[in-house]
Amino acid sequence: MHKTSEWLLSFSSNQKLNSRSLSLEDFRPCTKISITGGKGGVGKTSISLKAAQELAKSGHRTLLIDCDSNLSNTAIKLGLPLDNKFEKLLSAEASFEDVLIQQGNFHLLPACNGSISLFESKLNFAEIIIDIINSHEHEYDYILLDCPAGVSREALTLNAFCDYRWVVVTPDKSSITDSYSLIKLLHNRFGTKENHLIVNMFQTEKQMQKVVSTLGQTIENFIGIKTSFLGGVKKAEISADGFDTFFLSETNNEWQKNFVKLLYEFTEKNGGPMAARLQGTSLMAHEHDVH
Repeated sequence: MHKTSEWLLSFSSNQKLNSRSLSLEDFRPCTKISITGGKGGVGKTSISLKAAQELAKSGHRTLLIDCDSNLSNTAIKLGLPLDNKFEKLLSAEASFEDVLIQQGNFHLLPACNGSISLFESKLNFAEIIIDIINSHEHEYDYILLDCPAGVSREALTLNAFCDYRWVVVTPDKSSITDSYSLIKLLHNRFGTKENHLIVNMFQTEKQMQKVVSTLGQTIENFIGIKTSFLGGVKKAEISADGFDTFFLSETNNEWQKNFVKLLYEFTEKNGGPMAARLQGTSLMAHEHDVH
């Protein structure tokens, strides 16, 4: 049976899976991370791009897959022209390498934007992405998924398949509630037990800690699992038009140092060592950061 089909069919309504998180005893050569959220507009794509680029700059072969099949924003944020080459990959008219955007160790697989044929198709997009990962994971140290927001079957499947889930949440009641729903459904359907929170767009340390405490305690009390806090992302007074240029730049500022520190601490703790090039204490982000 096909690897992906085996994985998907291994679940039934009453069957659960233990956490897929890596351990030192069961280390895989490729670490798969989903960047996800309960609602849109919380900063997933910018965080996904920055993380993938920094991992690549540290010498890791890194692939970022845009999993928003028909509203792909990763290429837009990099200032690249839009195309729907991904359609040709789906129809076997193009190879994986033909569609891939390669910038040194950083590779990006963008999806489509407003494709009628993709919209009208009955393809199982999550299964396609898992097939791609199974076929190419031996080529990479890290594969990051910029997952669709929400609790669709597609989003849940992709999140559950990964070794780690970074849940991006903002100090907004709907974001907190939706993040809880996402984590609850992942646990109830797939048995996932480990998630990492990134609190985006907080204004004060107290506000950030309140989000972490409220969401973490709710998850532990009602689902029975603990949630790790990966980092906080503070607002920065930068125009919406200039935010991604600033965020994705290589300028040696506090933002850059703090983001590298976050990645360093995560990879050191979870079995994927990364050279510590900069020092910092917290992340900063912009209130208009979306997708």
